[in-house]
Amino acid sequence: MNILQKLKETVSSVLPIMAVVLLLGVTIAPLGGSLIVRFLVGGVLVILGLTVFLLGIDIGVIPIGEQSGAALAAKRNLPLLLIAAFMIGFIVTVAEPDVQVLADQVRGIAPSVNKWHLILMIAAGIGLAVSLGIFRMVFSLPLNILLLIAYAIVFALAFFTPAEFQGIAFDSGGATTGPMTVPFIMALGLGVAAVRVKTGAKDAAENDDGFGLTGIASIGPIAAVCLYGIIFAHTGTSADSAVAEAEATHAAASGLSVFVQLLPAITHEVVNALLPLLAMAVFFQVTLIKMPPFQVIRMVRGFVFSFVGLIIFLVGANGGFMPAGERLGEVLGALAAASPLWSALLVVVGFAFGAVVVIAEPAVWVLTDQVESVSGGTIKRRVMLIALSAGVATSIGLSMLRVLTGFSLWYVLIPGYAISLVLAFFCPKLFTGIAFDSGGVASGTMTSTFILSFTLGASAASGGNPAVDAFGVIALVAMTPLIAIQILGMIFAIKNRRAQRTVRCSAQGDGQ
Repeated sequence: MNILQKLKETVSSVLPIMAVVLLLGVTIAPLGGSLIVRFLVGGVLVILGLTVFLLGIDIGVIPIGEQSGAALAAKRNLPLLLIAAFMIGFIVTVAEPDVQVLADQVRGIAPSVNKWHLILMIAAGIGLAVSLGIFRMVFSLPLNILLLIAYAIVFALAFFTPAEFQGIAFDSGGATTGPMTVPFIMALGLGVAAVRVKTGAKDAAENDDGFGLTGIASIGPIAAVCLYGIIFAHTGTSADSAVAEAEATHAAASGLSVFVQLLPAITHEVVNALLPLLAMAVFFQVTLIKMPPFQVIRMVRGFVFSFVGLIIFLVGANGGFMPAGERLGEVLGALAAASPLWSALLVVVGFAFGAVVVIAEPAVWVLTDQVESVSGGTIKRRVMLIALSAGVATSIGLSMLRVLTGFSLWYVLIPGYAISLVLAFFCPKLFTGIAFDSGGVASGTMTSTFILSFTLGASAASGGNPAVDAFGVIALVAMTPLIAIQILGMIFAIKNRRAQRTVRCSAQGDGQ
């Protein structure tokens, strides 16, 4: 993969957010010269780090996923395949940068939550869900039925989960399907699907077999964090907001020296995150896939790029990008608490951020191109972008309104997921799979880093409880494509039926 192409993708993703923040930061919500400089440096580091990281994923990680999936499926040993799928999902999630960022955000407002305990629970949830998704692929189980059962279990667990963990749980479902996890899981699924087609497995060529694995995978972390919240509550340990402590930490870390101060701790965390993934790759190479030497060298180079890129990304995100987002939220949140006019402005800013985030997300452009291709051009990319942009903008605007009013997350999530699951029974199977896969696409890295920080700051400054009122923004963003793409799929089906009727009528007329 060309590094210039990757750089173009990450610049197009990060730069629009930076432009909006700078506009606000020097006008109605002054951030101060020092923080703006930190934000600019952090933004550059985020761009460079994400570019190098994604390049490493392409050349070193994805090939492992594809070849491992194909080799495991070729052995025709279901228990081995499911165990391996769990381990792959678990280990890759530990290395996911968006999960690291989410865990840091949680720790920032609830220091009593152990970061690595939370990450390991999320990883276990992904592992189990990936195994379930592979099981579905092997036996061609109906995706809509499986999703209905899985979400019924999730919402039942969420009912018993403390309020402080409900938003975190649903946010984890969107945050985990990030730039590391999604390509690897999709590569694993493609490897399994390829072997099923080659061996002539029943229904192997069904259109929806290649989709839905990422959508199923995103359910696992929600259930896992709900369980963690239930267990955490029973220990008697409080998970109350600790905004004052977080603010003190940010105040102490001033100037560009913060990036240097963060480097040792982040390097240590990245080593801990990537080492299991490297060990898994070595194990698969020795026992399963046995790549030739030139591919092994390429894989090693990819892991080096991923290691360096992830360090640069996390240093930039933690040192400048997220603190600026949180501070901007605090300034606008404080203004909103003082005047209804400023409250309206906060909602409008959230709406604008939503529109910018989804259009700037490179993976969204890949998704829209995929749908346009699959629909034979019936569903235009422009129409999809408008639908997704309006949906995500509405989601973040609602999140700002929730910050200001404190209304329950369930008022949006329950009807939203109910509509999504009902649509799954009327929408073409292909579009249902794409829709549930795309939830993680819309809630990309910018949502997990900047938008969540902005929401936390706004909640704290406006007098809310960030643990309850701010978390849930990623979940709302991830929910939008489930509805939008399935509606577009139903439109495609209607147009397709009309076209077929027209062809039949024409053929009958010619026959007469």
